[in-house]
Amino acid sequence: GGSSSSSKSSVVGAGDREAREAEPSLACRGPGPTARPAGSLGGMWRWIRQQLGFDPPHQSDTRTIYIANRFPQHGHYVPQKFADNRIISSKYTVWNFVPKNLFEQFRRIANFYFLIIFLVQLMIDTPTSPVTSGLPLFFVITVTAIKQGYEDWLRHKSDNEVNGAPVYVVRSGGLVKTRSKNIRVGDIVRVAKDETFPADLVLLSSDRPNGSCHVTTASLDGETNLKTHIAVSQTAVLQSVANLDKLDAVIECQQPEADLYRFVGRITINQQIEEIVRPLGPESLLLRGARLKNTKEIFGVAVYTGMETKMALNYKSKSQKRSAVEKSMNSFLIIYLIILLFEAILSTILKYAWQSEEKWDEPWYNQKTEHERNSSKILTFISDFLAFMVLYNFIIPISLYVTVEMQKFLGSFFIGWDLDLYHEETNQKAQVNTSDLNEELGQVEYVFTDKTGTLTENEMHFQQCSINGVKYHEINGKLVPEGLIEDIPDGMKPGLAQEEELFLKAVSLCHTVQINNDQADGICDNPWHTNSIASQLEYYASSPDEKALVEAACRIGVVFTGTDGESMEIKSLGHPERYKLLHVLEFDPCRRRMSVIVESPSGDKLLFTKGAESAVLPYSTRGEIEKTRIHVDEFALKGLRTLCVAYRRFTPDEYKEVDQRLYEAKTALQQREERLAEAFNFIEKDLELLGATGVEDKLQDKVQETIEALRLAGIKVWVLTGDKHETAVSVSLSCGHFHRTMNILELVQHKSDSTCAEQLRQLARRIKDDHVIQHGLVVDGTSLSLALRQHEKLFMEVCRNCSAVLCCRMAPLQKAKVVRLIKTSPEKPITLAIGDGANDVSMIQEAHVGIGIMGKEGRQAVRNSDYAIARFKFLSKLLFAHGHLYYIRIATLVQYFFYKNVCFITPQFLYQFYCLFSQQTLYDSVYLTLYNICFTSLPVLMYSLFEQHVHPHVLQSKPALYRDISKNAHLGYKPFLYWTFLGFAHAFAFFYGSYLLMGEDTSLLGNGQMFGNWTFGTLVFTVMVITVTMKMALETHFWTWINHFVTWGSIVFYFVFSLFYGGIIWPFLHTQDMYFVFVQLLSSGSAWFAIIIIVVACLFLDVIKKVLCRHLQPTCTEKAQLTQTSTGLSCLDSICCVSDGETACASLRRMLERVMGRCSPTRVNRSWSSSEPFCATDRSILTLSTMDSVTC
Repeated sequence: GGSSSSSKSSVVGAGDREAREAEPSLACRGPGPTARPAGSLGGMWRWIRQQLGFDPPHQSDTRTIYIANRFPQHGHYVPQKFADNRIISSKYTVWNFVPKNLFEQFRRIANFYFLIIFLVQLMIDTPTSPVTSGLPLFFVITVTAIKQGYEDWLRHKSDNEVNGAPVYVVRSGGLVKTRSKNIRVGDIVRVAKDETFPADLVLLSSDRPNGSCHVTTASLDGETNLKTHIAVSQTAVLQSVANLDKLDAVIECQQPEADLYRFVGRITINQQIEEIVRPLGPESLLLRGARLKNTKEIFGVAVYTGMETKMALNYKSKSQKRSAVEKSMNSFLIIYLIILLFEAILSTILKYAWQSEEKWDEPWYNQKTEHERNSSKILTFISDFLAFMVLYNFIIPISLYVTVEMQKFLGSFFIGWDLDLYHEETNQKAQVNTSDLNEELGQVEYVFTDKTGTLTENEMHFQQCSINGVKYHEINGKLVPEGLIEDIPDGMKPGLAQEEELFLKAVSLCHTVQINNDQADGICDNPWHTNSIASQLEYYASSPDEKALVEAACRIGVVFTGTDGESMEIKSLGHPERYKLLHVLEFDPCRRRMSVIVESPSGDKLLFTKGAESAVLPYSTRGEIEKTRIHVDEFALKGLRTLCVAYRRFTPDEYKEVDQRLYEAKTALQQREERLAEAFNFIEKDLELLGATGVEDKLQDKVQETIEALRLAGIKVWVLTGDKHETAVSVSLSCGHFHRTMNILELVQHKSDSTCAEQLRQLARRIKDDHVIQHGLVVDGTSLSLALRQHEKLFMEVCRNCSAVLCCRMAPLQKAKVVRLIKTSPEKPITLAIGDGANDVSMIQEAHVGIGIMGKEGRQAVRNSDYAIARFKFLSKLLFAHGHLYYIRIATLVQYFFYKNVCFITPQFLYQFYCLFSQQTLYDSVYLTLYNICFTSLPVLMYSLFEQHVHPHVLQSKPALYRDISKNAHLGYKPFLYWTFLGFAHAFAFFYGSYLLMGEDTSLLGNGQMFGNWTFGTLVFTVMVITVTMKMALETHFWTWINHFVTWGSIVFYFVFSLFYGGIIWPFLHTQDMYFVFVQLLSSGSAWFAIIIIVVACLFLDVIKKVLCRHLQPTCTEKAQLTQTSTGLSCLDSICCVSDGETACASLRRMLERVMGRCSPTRVNRSWSSSEPFCATDRSILTLSTMDSVTC
């Protein structure tokens, strides 16, 4: 049926009532800031501030707008200050970028910590140079600032496009072309057909004599139906620029508020000597972002501009989103900070324990100065503690942040380059607005999706109908009974049967469809040229299925040719007929039907009714009721949207009573809604059923498969829509969000807390009693508000036990509230919101990840989202392939960084036990500075950009693999402790391996010379650089030439750099401890032997652990790696193949055979264990063929 806004009269009535209720308050307040307050001291001070212009705008509850900015001429008037018409979605300006960005960056623990360390190094005598901390910090801060500045520049660019759009404004008696951002409150703006409104405007006039226009608000509330707006009669006649320029009028209205459906105001028009006051309601307000349809042009006065428009007020303020990985990093940093403090305190205490003996406190070769002897013990202790802090500070990896920033920034380009996410029809590729959340795509647990334009194309197609108990299909513009396959040639088309014609007339008359005014009459003279009719007539409808039905009737031969408000014209098989429109009984969600009463050309009074089967069949007394009921169920099972059509013929006496009842109900001042409902129920009874229709709402391509894949991945899908209850449920069923076998629970149309609470308790009991069946929940906006007010826990409990939830009739901010409710629940799940209109912006900004669909209506969702895609089906690739890989990459990157820094600093700590805690550094300061920046940074960065542990197509085709990484599985404390333990183990091996080799007094050089402490430190450092680089190579599954280049290139670069650094006397270095040290080290065969032995010993245990884990307890992901039977698969890549019924020893033997070149891959029978969690239901993997022997 239609919508509640489809009837002009009902909307105007509501607006009048609201305005009348508000008038006393508007009248007594006067023009706001110009009214002088009471005589209190505070009031006087406020008045002085107002006079000086310091008072912020909107002190009063109302605003006074002088149309065309004709301010009163008397001297004491002070104009109110209003916002300009700019929309701002950016975070920074040129002036605040540096301070604001620095503040945000130093909120990060590691950055702030390194700033403190840098300041300490500047202030006290420390073992290392301030450059060792200052240079990496400066590098990190600069790279991050450039990245964030670039992203904000893109937002500025997008804002400038919107703010710079051309608009026409009435000024100085003519139309002036200006930019959108220059519109001021009070300006008269001209908007042409199919343009969007640049600000919230009060309609003054249109190209129609009655001042009406049609608007679609799809980008605001998701509704694509046409809404009728109407100007007050006094301004509606002013259709020229010259007349409007002479208009002398004032609008008083409420201050801006977010509610899209509420507007209270009044307009005072000065005509010669009298003032005419007219109320203004929502029917007069044209919202920014809405689009003008079916009207050549309108003129309106701007009342709310820029960030005060209702569209902007429904945006949530853009807050900095932080991913779960970043939060994990911060908690790991705190643990490492504790380790650092422990090491520094322990070292300081042990130093003083050693120095308690006099011979160590002041040895003969290191006498104290007089100043040192007299200095305070406490200050010396603090100074020593800070010195140890500086010495060990590299355990906190500062370059982790810059590597993560670069990985996110560079990695985000892969989404835009992915051709699988490119939509050819619209020439749109995926775009990334915020690269900070790439890995969050791999952690999603809840998806909140809009319906209109996101799941559906919003295109309705007539499929089937049932007339008088017979099912019909439409074939080439003809109604063909089911079972009749052969098509009748065009020239021999028979006439319609009487009941078929009556049914089609009912469909053509019972609606609120309008026709484009530009079209001439008489285009349907030849009723059989169906295609020309359909292509020439352009219908605008209050609901898409009404439009589909009228178009279908037009194709079949009963053409609706227009209405003038008092009569409706149709052409039935080429014969024009005019029906007088007597009454429209508007659709409402309680009745779930709409009716029209018309007078036929023969003078009969007829009622045509259409609505949901539950709202029409019980009131029908004649016709093929049972057959139609069966047909309706069949249509619904096919996912079609169904409507039943009935009619009633009135006798003159019956019509007289009907007319009297309707008149009394419509003119009642008290309880008008209740009286109308009674009158409608009295009229819509004793109906004769004509039949039913089945209309398909065209879903977007692969929506059903995508929702099913999300479900397999363990993600719960909620649909949040502003649409009607029945429509939403119908689409949910057709897109697979609700299953036919699901038990659908409803929480709708509750008006009080008590009934809502009782219903929630009943639902909770039903779920408990019937826990075997899957449940789906339907809740509407008003019931949701009640449920969230006092029964949040109960509501959450019901929702958690439901497989799918559908929320209908949702206001934009309610969508955001639902997302926040789940987001802040005890489990703290990661949420994703996806939508295409401005009505979805709030939930997109509220969710952890916001995705905009590049739909047909507006770009607000895309501009305010983190990611934008062209179609809903692309979501599966975005999450299961990109999200999965980004998460694995960054999880390994973070753990690896902590590992390599433990390897780096622990030998430094162990060395203190051998140098009397004198804060002697083990490594040269150049090595300290370059370890994280140059020697070990590129392999892990390339890994984090290119790694594909499983092929993306396998990840996408096996959604269950997504569960392997859910709930931050790879960044929990278990893997973190494993990597930390590994770091300590390798560090002990580096230090004590080198120490045992060099022993007490072993000579490793041919001339009998001994190695010094710098040579020892360099040996440890060399072993460490090679081992941590090889460790990264072991973690890499996907090798490209870039990975090979940076992995082996990093080791070669270290050797070449060390030879140059130590082989030349550099004039700008004041000391050169490393002169000739590296050359001397490499000239010793024993040192080479030590390097090889220690590296192999460290990594061999790691390889053994990996092999055993893969064979004894392989994960789903490791098993999925077997599906990669591409030509690039080698024997070594496939050592995780598991043969059925094999022991671990047998599989290990087979693996060794392969390595030695004796593999027979054709014997390998790869299968999945049926007991494997999450994978047992995913049977497609069992069909894998055995590996082709040519591959090996």
